[in-house]
Order: sequence, then structure tokens, then C-alpha cells
Amino acid sequence: MTVEHHSAHVPVLIVGAGPVGVTAALLLARRGVRTLVLERHHDVYPLPRAVATDDEVRRILQAAGVQEEFDAIARPARGLRLLDARHRVMAEFPRTARGAHGFPQTSMFDQPELERILRRALARAPECDLRGGVEVVGVEPAHDDGPVRVTYRDDAGEHLVLADAVLGCDGANSLTRDAIGAGWEDLRFEEHWTVVDVRTSLPVRCWEGVDQVCDPRRPATFMRVGDDRYRWEFRLEDGPEPDAARLRELVAPWVDRADPADFEVLRQARYTFRARIADRWRLGRVFLLGDAAHLTPPFIGQGLCAGLRDARNLTWKLARVLRQGGDERLLDTYESERKPHARHVIRLAVAMGWAMTGGQDGAAAIRQGVLSTVLRTPGLGTVAARDFSPALAAGPLAHRRVHGAGRRLVGRHCPQPWVTAHGHRTRLDDLLGDSFTVVTAAPPSPAVQAIANALGARTLHATGLGDHGRLTAWLREGRADAVILRPDRVVMDVIPSGGRDFTATAAWAPLLHSARGIPRRTAPESPLRSSTP
Repeated sequence: MTVEHHSAHVPVLIVGAGPVGVTAALLLARRGVRTLVLERHHDVYPLPRAVATDDEVRRILQAAGVQEEFDAIARPARGLRLLDARHRVMAEFPRTARGAHGFPQTSMFDQPELERILRRALARAPECDLRGGVEVVGVEPAHDDGPVRVTYRDDAGEHLVLADAVLGCDGANSLTRDAIGAGWEDLRFEEHWTVVDVRTSLPVRCWEGVDQVCDPRRPATFMRVGDDRYRWEFRLEDGPEPDAARLRELVAPWVDRADPADFEVLRQARYTFRARIADRWRLGRVFLLGDAAHLTPPFIGQGLCAGLRDARNLTWKLARVLRQGGDERLLDTYESERKPHARHVIRLAVAMGWAMTGGQDGAAAIRQGVLSTVLRTPGLGTVAARDFSPALAAGPLAHRRVHGAGRRLVGRHCPQPWVTAHGHRTRLDDLLGDSFTVVTAAPPSPAVQAIANALGARTLHATGLGDHGRLTAWLREGRADAVILRPDRVVMDVIPSGGRDFTATAAWAPLLHSARGIPRRTAPESPLRSSTP
């Protein structure tokens, strides 16, 4: 092997062309950032893996420009049921057909189909270069202010690429994680399961949602993925994979296999479900995303979702630093915002795993009885059905110095209603584009407009949008006269009801390099004008 002497240079190199890596490339492309994506496989891995997503992640796919194509392959699901060993309903956690982000709260899909959609979009983006059939063999973080050095191998030899930033989207066995010296923090969950994906036209007893069977002797998960596609997951005891006869017994509560020929097993694979989180997600401009940064059991369908949230959170910040003079400290907020949320989701998944199994010791049956009683508590299903995005941890881009009015909105997503613009119905994010946005309850004053200009943000008066008053009500309920939305639609700052100023400009303006255009907090007049003369 020989190493190419003339190294190439790219703004961003992405290791791994799974859904997280390709989505990151598409989001960067929308901001004019060129990427090189390196992938060891030549084509999409053809077998099913992830099968569920939520409304926030569908909003991320919208931002990546693939929502309409994804909608054609997605199947809304009714929610989650916990069943006892006799398949009686212990608890039901419904999901609505339209959540706050404007999409069904749970959607089922086939991962290879999603990956093909993303790859087609990647091929249409001139900013993106995908090289398949290559092996990344080295990632060397930069010293001082130099570039990251990445070495990869293909049939022609070894090649060196210099990159301003590297995104490690290379999975649980990440070479990038090793390169930055990160290790795993074990969150104490490890079980062996078999996953069975099936195609059949036989009648299957299902409720168009996910069933979790809470049986310490035989815990299981079942869901309908497509018109004739189903998935079962069973915890394995010691011993071999279930054979055909054993599998027929396991699926019998859902389907009568009178005609074995009409029951095609697409995949049967053994998995070890683990709960882990990397102790560091960044070294210089080398970042970890997706399974390279965190591993979660699949019981609440948030594994892939967490990785796509990583991509959404990081890409706008990285683009701001690379193209708009953002401060390097802006990149620190990626881990400080995403890591607590990832830990939260992993703990929810582990809790669901314990709900299903009660553990694996002699006291499992006792705990299962207690669980059954708790789950019948009125209103628990409504609480558990809330989305998986609590407010971001407090920081410079989600500052909670404000007390009382407006505080509840900071660090949370803005809802996405349908609105009318230029005579056409569209989703809110499609109207706003990829920039910051200042949303106001009344037409903006010169002071508010000056802040918007300094951010490169558009301003949006919340009335008269044809959204049935959704945004106006959201501001009123949050007790805010105006909000600044980050490009990922998270509220960064507010003007509390009756206030004069945004509350945290001193925290976020230096990171965004917007401080020069921010007016001083000395104006006596309200920054919002009345909508009436």
C-alpha cells in the first residue's frame, strides 16, 4: 500500500454513511458547507434495523429536505401498550396523529427504504461527495489550529484527507471514538435478544401500535412496520437461536401459521441490547454522533432518533463557526446540550426494559406485581406519552436567567403549525428556512429588528398566519412577547410579557459573533409596537 502524497482538503469529513451521517451531510449542505462522506459499504445495508421514529425526528427529516419522500413510506402508529404474561393490557400510552412538531408522534418505517431516500438526496446535493467501499484507518485530531488528518484505504491504496472538522458517525465500534480517547460509561443494562422481521399476508392480531409483553419469563416486543411487514423481539435465555418450531410457538399469540409458506422470515438476528454513553463527545473539531456517542436499548424506539437529534444540534453550530465567524466555544454546547438528553432517553429505555422483564432474579415476579398495580394509576398513560424532548440543559444558548414569565419556553421547541404564506399553505419551518427567527406577538420595534439583523434572522409577526392562532396562543401561554428561535427551532431567548429586552443577549451574542449589532439595554420604550395605531 502507498499513501497518496497530495492530500485533499474538505471543510467537513463524515465517517459513516448511515442515516445519521447522511442527514448531517444534508443539513450542512443546506448551509453551503461541503462534506466528504466515507463509508465502508458500497450500497445501503439491505436488512431491517430501526423501525420507529417520532414527530421531532420527522421535523429533522423535513429540515434535511426528504420529508415528502419519507411520508410515502411511513406508517403512523397508535402508541405503546404494556401487556402482562396473558396478553392483557396493563397500560396504554397513546400517540396522536399530529404532535407539536406537525407530524404523527410515532411513525413506523423500514430503515433500508429511509437510507435509500437519504442517499438519493445526497446524490442531488453538489456540496456532498460520498465514497463507498472505503475503510477509514486513521483519524488524527488537530494540533493547535491545524486540520484533522484522516487516512482511508481503497483498492488504489491509502489516501490522506485534511478536514476542518470530522463527524464520527461510525457506530458502536467507532474508530473515531478511539481516536479522541473516549471510553464508555456503562449505564448497567445488558440483555441478549433475538429480532425477527417477517413478511406475511396472514391475519395478524395487532392494534396498529407497539406491544411490550411484560413477562419476566418471556418478555417480548411486537409491532407492525408496514402493510405486510411485522417485527417480533424476544429475550433469549441461554441456548441457541429459536428454530422454526420454537418461533411458531413464540408468535402464536399474534398469528396462526396455518400456512407456513406464507410466513417469510426476512431476518432473524441475535442482538445484545446495551445502555452506554461516551464519556466525551468531542476533541477539538472531532465529534461523535449517534451510536458512536451513545447506545440505548430499543424499547422506546429512540436509538436512531437520538442520533438524528445529534446531527440537527451540531450542524447549524458547526456551519456558523465555519462560514459565519461563530466563536469556537459555540461547539462546546453540542455535548453540553445533547449528552444530558441522551442520558435521559437511555434511562427511559432501561426503565421500560425493567418494566418488561422485572429483572432476571428471583424477585422479578414480585416486582412485576407491583408494576402492574402502578401502571393502572389513572393518568399515567398521558404523562408517559409526552414527547422525548425535555427542555435543554441550561446554557448560553438556552439561558434561564429569566424568572417567571417566559421561562417555560426557553430551551424547548417551537410548535410547527400549518400556516398560509403568499396564498399557499405550508409548514412553518418551510416558511422560516434555515435561519434564526424572531417571533413576536406584535410588529417588531426597531430594537427587536436590530437584534434580528445582527443574527441574520428573519422576523415573524405571529398573527394573521392562518394557523388558527396557534403561535399566538403558544406565546401567550408561555407568557412571552417575543422569542428568538435557533435554526433547530429551539427557543434561545425571550422577551417576557410586559418586558422590554431579551433576557440573555450577553450569554449568546459573543458565541454567535453578533454582539456588535445588539442594541444596549437602555431604551425606555417597549421593543414591541402595538398592532393598532
